[in-house]
Amino acid sequence: MAPRTHWLFGDQLGPHFLDPRRDGPDAHAPLLMIEARSVLRRRRFHRAKAHLVLSAMRHRAAELGDRVRYIKARTYAEGLAEAGFGGGNGGGEGGTADRLTVCHPTSRAALDFVTARDGIDVLPARGFLLAQEEFGAWAKEHGGDRLRMEGFYRWVRREHDLLMDGDEPAGGTWNLDHDNREPPPRGSPALDVPAPYRPHEDEIDDEVRRDLDRWERDGEVAFVGRDGPRRFPVTRREALAALRRFVAHRLADFGRYEDAMLAADPVMSHSLLSVPLNLGLLDPAECVDRAEEAWRAGEAPLNSVEGFVRQIAGWREYVWQLYWHFGEEYRDRNALRHTAPLPGWFLDLDADAVTANCLSTVLAQVRDTGWTHHIPRLMVLGSRALQDGWDPAAVTDWFHRCFVDGYDWVMLPNVVGMSQYADGGRMTTKPYTSGGAYINRMSDLCGPCAYRPTDRTGEHACPYTAGYWAFLHRHREPLSSNHRMARAVKGLDRLKDLDGLLEEIAERGDRAP
Repeated sequence: MAPRTHWLFGDQLGPHFLDPRRDGPDAHAPLLMIEARSVLRRRRFHRAKAHLVLSAMRHRAAELGDRVRYIKARTYAEGLAEAGFGGGNGGGEGGTADRLTVCHPTSRAALDFVTARDGIDVLPARGFLLAQEEFGAWAKEHGGDRLRMEGFYRWVRREHDLLMDGDEPAGGTWNLDHDNREPPPRGSPALDVPAPYRPHEDEIDDEVRRDLDRWERDGEVAFVGRDGPRRFPVTRREALAALRRFVAHRLADFGRYEDAMLAADPVMSHSLLSVPLNLGLLDPAECVDRAEEAWRAGEAPLNSVEGFVRQIAGWREYVWQLYWHFGEEYRDRNALRHTAPLPGWFLDLDADAVTANCLSTVLAQVRDTGWTHHIPRLMVLGSRALQDGWDPAAVTDWFHRCFVDGYDWVMLPNVVGMSQYADGGRMTTKPYTSGGAYINRMSDLCGPCAYRPTDRTGEHACPYTAGYWAFLHRHREPLSSNHRMARAVKGLDRLKDLDGLLEEIAERGDRAP
């Protein structure tokens, strides 16, 4: 019997998606890839994100050569029909009777699409450490609804023998976060570490740029953000080079400054591997294994390696599993009843409209590159949305569109659960927001700012400090019963300027702070 054709989505581009072992596609299966322009029409994506995805897909097709049929179509349905797998629920109607295989897609919309069509066999997901069934069994055993990442992370470490010495965690402790919260070195605009891997564009990138320019000029698509030289890997070879460079030259300094921010050094010692991981170019197992090898060889300290392993085997895996575990209704969670629309300056990434230096700097980073690390995402961008009461569904969509590593499975739990606390605590134990003091301690962003992190009211009032107290006031009743927030809420009673603070915030409205 001839092998079944295997369909590769645009985030299933690494060799592990073609491995016939472990219920994979047929060995030597002919391959299908569909570049559906409708994906870019649905949302106003960041220009750099659109470039990365198309460049990665076209590079992979070039590598696969005659084995793959690469179809450019208006929609996935039209692409399948052109390949002879059309006919909707009729499966192969008007074409071949062969069946397609596809690895489990990474979004509910894509999964619904493939499962609604006859003739497509969905194989288990690739690109993650655990099967969904394994996570489901763990979640059932550990409460089911209100799960916590720390317990999950320790279980994954045990199951995969990651950073373990026998039955105990390497170094005698599971969590080295207390070693990974140093502020940036004062007086230095950048960390003294080698630069990250940067790829070189080629003729495929030139072709992608011409196509995007033409589609935008013709009004077929619209983008946000700036175009620029490609900053992230789009091939397996580039991804491995980026991983090697990080482990050899940057991992050692990653841990202690993991949560710090520098205006002129947005990358610091971060790996920049989220893009190749989420395109499927790297497998998470090889990333954490190489980091552990570096520690055991004495080439990187344990706190840096544990922090990196926690990001991938802990948080990334946790977010993926929760995306499916919580179900589609999770998308509409809005425990804090935030309904304000995102203001135009934020939607357009208009950093020049913003006076607050931290927000202007981070928004410019997103505008120019489509990326910033997890602390600016959470404590600058997400905190602004939370304090101002923006609709969490709209905030989720914004992060999905504007970040080069953003996918539905990535952003839905991260924003609804972690950033906006819209799930009421199913994913985290408290809302993550702060006043300007945190940003001042963990960055160099407050020094040149027109606002002062200590001021709540007046001309120099920090919008994060004022916004923090306004947020606590607005949600005083539910937050007072949260053991991690009760003390902060009681602090409202000491504020003699609360009424004035609330008046000033109301007067600002949705203008850029």
